[in-house]
Amino acid sequence: MTAPIALTCGDPSGVGPEIAAKARARLGADLDFFWIGDPSHLPQGTSWVQIARPADAARVAADHLPVLRHEFPAAALPGAPAAENAAAVIAVVARAVALAIAGEASAICTAPIHKKALKDGAGFAFPGHTEYLAHLAGVPRVVMMLACDALRVVPATIHIPLAEVPRQLTAELLEETIRITRAGLLRDFGLDEPRLAVAGLNPHAGEGGAMGGEEIALVSPLLERLRAEGFALAGPLPADTMFHPAARARYDAAICMYHDQALIPIKTLDFAGGVNVTLGLPFVRTSPDHGTAYDIAGQGLADPSSLVAALRLAREMARNRAG
Repeated sequence: MTAPIALTCGDPSGVGPEIAAKARARLGADLDFFWIGDPSHLPQGTSWVQIARPADAARVAADHLPVLRHEFPAAALPGAPAAENAAAVIAVVARAVALAIAGEASAICTAPIHKKALKDGAGFAFPGHTEYLAHLAGVPRVVMMLACDALRVVPATIHIPLAEVPRQLTAELLEETIRITRAGLLRDFGLDEPRLAVAGLNPHAGEGGAMGGEEIALVSPLLERLRAEGFALAGPLPADTMFHPAARARYDAAICMYHDQALIPIKTLDFAGGVNVTLGLPFVRTSPDHGTAYDIAGQGLADPSSLVAALRLAREMARNRAG
């Protein structure tokens, strides 16, 4: 694998430019990546070098950030996104995807965006990065995984009200989630026989129907059918006993029914080191598991640990995918 990783700038009024510079300083020559954005948005004192094409990133000194320039119309005011910059933020993501599809980038890593700022400033019609990337790639369904050294979790439903979960949690959705997750573990994580643990929706996984019927009516029949195809599946399991060390040792990823069921355990285990991964794309995509952090932008306080982990995981996934 010779192509570097493309790192998008994200919202320049957030912590994205700061953590990009800090990630380069922390990683040094250990990992080749380049930053796509307007260098005027980088923190004062950042050592950067403009490159003409991604392949040039490998020739930049380890203490300089390689920058593929993308002009923005407005300055970056920390904590206050400029509406004029919204379209450029979106265009940077599209540019990174084009480079990845062309093979000029081995993977993309996306710095945080602010969805409302993009909607207000440029009519951004997608709930977030993940849906926009699926649109650019032309794939109908992708899966969000959160990963750290201790745990990988996948929520079947994501950013919807809790009251909507039982209505949107269909057998079709859960099956697609399981299939895409298993395929990602095979291709991107290099696992020969992925083991998946599937949580129940209700307390105690419904306790035989006493606390809800979704496990009996929906989850169990689906898991039985997939086991007949050779899937290594455990469940439906009570979510409150799935995440202690002994339980985690028995599976490679946990399929959860809703957002907090998945994200609370991983953020408890490794708040700074979690990585957002999109499975099901024709290219590798990772992202730090935090937002724009407007409240600390421009103060030099941002922790680059999640971005560093995201870049490292992107490299590992790209190598696995390349074989």
